[in-house]
Amino acid sequence: MNRNPDPNRNPDLNINNINRDGHDIPKSITDIKSMYPEELAGFVKGRGLPAFRARQLFQWIHVSRAAGYEEMSNLPAGLRRELAEKYPLVTARQVDCRVSGVDGTRKYLFAMPDGCLVESVFMRYHFGNSVCISSQVGCRMGCGFCASTLHGLVRSLTASEMLEQIYAIARETGERISHVVVMGMGEPFDNYDNLIRFLRLLTCPEGMNLSQRSVTVSTCGIVPGIRRFTGEGLHVTLALSLHAATDEQRRKIMPVANRWSIAELMEACGEYSRVTGRQVTFEYSLIKGVNDSRADALGLVKLAKPLRAHINLIPVNPVRERGFSHPDSEGVRAFKMELEKHGVNVSIRRALGKDIDGACGQLRNRYAEQEARDCLI
Repeated sequence: MNRNPDPNRNPDLNINNINRDGHDIPKSITDIKSMYPEELAGFVKGRGLPAFRARQLFQWIHVSRAAGYEEMSNLPAGLRRELAEKYPLVTARQVDCRVSGVDGTRKYLFAMPDGCLVESVFMRYHFGNSVCISSQVGCRMGCGFCASTLHGLVRSLTASEMLEQIYAIARETGERISHVVVMGMGEPFDNYDNLIRFLRLLTCPEGMNLSQRSVTVSTCGIVPGIRRFTGEGLHVTLALSLHAATDEQRRKIMPVANRWSIAELMEACGEYSRVTGRQVTFEYSLIKGVNDSRADALGLVKLAKPLRAHINLIPVNPVRERGFSHPDSEGVRAFKMELEKHGVNVSIRRALGKDIDGACGQLRNRYAEQEARDCLI
């Protein structure tokens, strides 16, 4: 169900009144998996339990990644039953998993406790295993090349629902996750408070303890979000979905560009890089005949060089409903060489999962379409 008007009809709708908490779990439900260690300690103390139970719970949830209280063998059986009845753990139910016959990429479709569907991707690289997670159910940003935004935004995800995508994949694959990217469905800075809670829990020494430098957060360009993020004291990689070198061109494919200019974006990204010491990444989806000319490359050079930004070229994943296609391999290489010729740090993202609806939102949309067809039978 789309609870928001079509963002393409009113581009300003996408960025006014940005969601500051995104919390959609009813206040009557205690979400233990979203608690910081000190909050869980207060929760345990408030119920008259020994302090060490908080450490046990946190470790079971975030280190052992238990799918339920019944797995927590060092907790008394009565306590496990009480917790399961009163404070159910947020878990993701696997609805579908498609495995690429080309590169082994695994595309997951998960149902959250309320039935909302989100996508996550497990990818193997030479540097380790990476998981790409969603931060929202759908998206209201309206980017013209993205499948996630086709049906608008349903709701934001809680910290526990973001973590659970990683934990569920780790349980299913039995493999170590070394990198996480928040680059799936949704705009992370449109779910700011839950995003920050998720990042702090993910990198918490008492929990999964993932290095902050192994985490990437991608934004379509919410300037106030970038500025606020700069002050969080986190050292994750910031990736800007740029996709065009001029405001005029960017506005044609990204409604967010109607609110904030490229100049404002460069200023905010430059500040993030200076304060955190982290190199900013520009994501650039190469779309045939739209943003893949030599002039586009030269415009990109002018933006990237002052910030010493890394450019990640992404041959666009074709989305049936959008009608865009990517340049051929020769065109992609020529674009990359033009950037390198001018001293820009650039890479081409491996095209993973093409045979399994790899682009964000595609699998969820196909599932929804099939359900609609089944209802008509």
